[in-house]
Amino acid sequence: MTSTIEGGTAHAIREEAAKLFFQRGYDATTLRQVAAAVGLKVGSLYNHIDSKEHLLLQVMGEIMDDLLSLQQQALATEGDAIDKLQAVLACHLRFHAERAQEVFIGNTELRSLPQDAREVIVGKRREYEDIIQGLIEEAGQQGLASVLDARIHVYSIVAHATHIAGWYRPDGRLSLDEIVRIYTTIALRELRVPDADERVDRPGAD
Repeated sequence: MTSTIEGGTAHAIREEAAKLFFQRGYDATTLRQVAAAVGLKVGSLYNHIDSKEHLLLQVMGEIMDDLLSLQQQALATEGDAIDKLQAVLACHLRFHAERAQEVFIGNTELRSLPQDAREVIVGKRREYEDIIQGLIEEAGQQGLASVLDARIHVYSIVAHATHIAGWYRPDGRLSLDEIVRIYTTIALRELRVPDADERVDRPGAD
């Protein structure tokens, strides 16, 4: 029971810290503010973190761990490399739309981490991108896509999701399902997948 409570407190600390980092910026956020948001004294934070930089690493690490976990679930999709790529794209796009604040922190505060911590996050990002690249390369090898440069295709896909995180609103003109369908179609067209539109419109495609 104690470990469950402690785990819940640690998660609450990361959650409130993420909100404050997004609203105020990492540099302008103090540990006192984080502690107050969780209802703790500053000293109690050190039962869960080593420093403010360590807290930022926890926040950013949790984001990447969640994204990698969802990506692995998407990879379990049955079908060829394009089917799997579509599932990974849907996961990728939805995550960035639904967790835009955390995505923003990941994109703007990487520079605030010390070098060793930064390398941890960069390594997780590379792992994530390598999986997407592997699917693109596999699709090319199987004759399912025309690949100009697999890494540049990955950069394009990553940029699409980062863009969505900046403007998506649940009450906006397009639903998230429609947005995912459009961006997936764009990605498959960039790869010159012959039946791109039909694949995206197929029931259960995402």
